[in-house]
Amino acid sequence: MKNLFLFILETSKIVAIALLIVLPIRYFIFQPFYVKGESMEPNFSDGDYLIVDEITYRIKAPERGEVIIFRYPNDPSQRYIKRIIGLPGETIGIEGGQIMIYDENGEGGVLRELAYLPESTLTAGNLRVTLEENEFFVLGDNRMASADSRQWGSLSRESIIGRALIRAWPPTAFARIGAPAY
Repeated sequence: MKNLFLFILETSKIVAIALLIVLPIRYFIFQPFYVKGESMEPNFSDGDYLIVDEITYRIKAPERGEVIIFRYPNDPSQRYIKRIIGLPGETIGIEGGQIMIYDENGEGGVLRELAYLPESTLTAGNLRVTLEENEFFVLGDNRMASADSRQWGSLSRESIIGRALIRAWPPTAFARIGAPAY
C-alpha cells in the first residue's frame, strides 16, 4: 500500500512539474494554429498545422512579408492568417492588378512578390490606403479567395497574436517559415 501511495505521489509531482513547464510555453510563447480555408494557397493549405511565435513581436516590429496570425477585426473571437504587405506610415495602392508601396515621402514602386507567389498572380481591387502608426495592410496569398485589408481595412498592431514560425503538419511539408527578401 505504501508503494502505491509513493508511486501516485511521484507521478503527481512529475505531472505538476510538466504542467508548470508546458502551460506557460503554450499560452505565452508558442501556440498551435490550424489553417482553415484557401486564402493562403499555394503556400499554406487547409488543414496545415502551424506553430505560432508569440514573443518576437514583443521585441521587434513585424516586417513586410511575414505571415501572421491575428484576431479578425470584425470578430475578435476568430483567428486569421495573412501576409504583411504594408507597414505603418506607408501608402498602399492597388492599381492594374499590382501592389504599389509608397513611403512617407511619396517614393516607392511595385511590390515584387515572386518569392512566394506565381508570376501570374494579380491583386484585384483599385484602392489607395495610407497606414497610421501601428497599422498594417495584410493580404492572403490566394488573392481571389481572401478576405483581407482590401475589404475590412488596416489591421492594428494590437490585433496581432504572432508570426507563423513552423509548419508542423503535414510531415512532408515540415519547415521553418520565414519572410521573403524583397
